[in-house]
Amino acid sequence: MKLSSAALLLAFISSPAAASPVKSRQATNPSFFTITAARSGSAIHQQSVHASSRAFWIGKPTETYCPPQVDAEAACPPGTETVLAAGDTAASLDVSVPGGQQIYVESTGALGFTQAHSAEYPPGSILQGFTLTPGSPSRSLSFSGLGATGFLACPANASGAGPYKVFANVRGLKDGNTPGGSVQACIGFDALAVEYADERGAAWQYI
Repeated sequence: MKLSSAALLLAFISSPAAASPVKSRQATNPSFFTITAARSGSAIHQQSVHASSRAFWIGKPTETYCPPQVDAEAACPPGTETVLAAGDTAASLDVSVPGGQQIYVESTGALGFTQAHSAEYPPGSILQGFTLTPGSPSRSLSFSGLGATGFLACPANASGAGPYKVFANVRGLKDGNTPGGSVQACIGFDALAVEYADERGAAWQYI
């Protein structure tokens, strides 16, 4: 007999383990970190990257959700920061929701993440190719799939003002794929990985 997602969630949160949120284990030997954009002289320099609406943004707040049943047990993680886990060549979000949430890069270059309780992602997306590179004072995250060369912050409108949606600078990135309609308006940046040491985990799930 198959159980619905709701039934599975209720079974999970009624178990003793639900009182102790666990970190995502989708990335093997994971390292947990937040992302800060580095591009001197730009509007995005030293700004944090946030998960919001199944995408990543600079200038939008982190969006998370924790079920009322978990909140009632005082077991919800903070849910205020966007924290990633990376290991080998995969990356995921630091969540407690069963099944985790995987990070991918769409064929358009847009950086996204899977919905909770689902492993589905857009056709043509790449889930491998993420690397943490040593550096001082911070490491940096890179993505090598789809011929990518770094990350871009693309303004949400034609005026060039923020917020900025995060893309991998993939080969053949088109104006029409960016929210403002212009690749030229996008700002290249280094994705600095700042260690996240809170053992509680970052969020129940990102939305």
